[in-house]
Amino acid sequence: MTSVRPKLKPETPKAVTAWATATGRSVWLSAEGSWTEDARRLGVFIGAEAEARLAAANRQEELVTDPYFMEVTHTGEITGRETLRESMRAAPALGARP
Repeated sequence: MTSVRPKLKPETPKAVTAWATATGRSVWLSAEGSWTEDARRLGVFIGAEAEARLAAANRQEELVTDPYFMEVTHTGEITGRETLRESMRAAPALGARP
């Protein structure tokens, strides 16, 4: 299942995020290619590399569900139209309390 999200330009820095299939927790793809629950370790991808990383994530249904791009800065800070939503998803991973 996927939901409609804004289309980001190829030159826009992106992170790949999803939900861990086993736990339902928010996860992010690290620069090394592994999944992490720590949003501070997310990888920042641009252009063809970003598209390749998302395509690979979509083939990992045993690990993650509904991977998608989220807009980030070049340093990995959450930004863009969905800032509030993505910040809320990242809050538990960053040690924030409800």
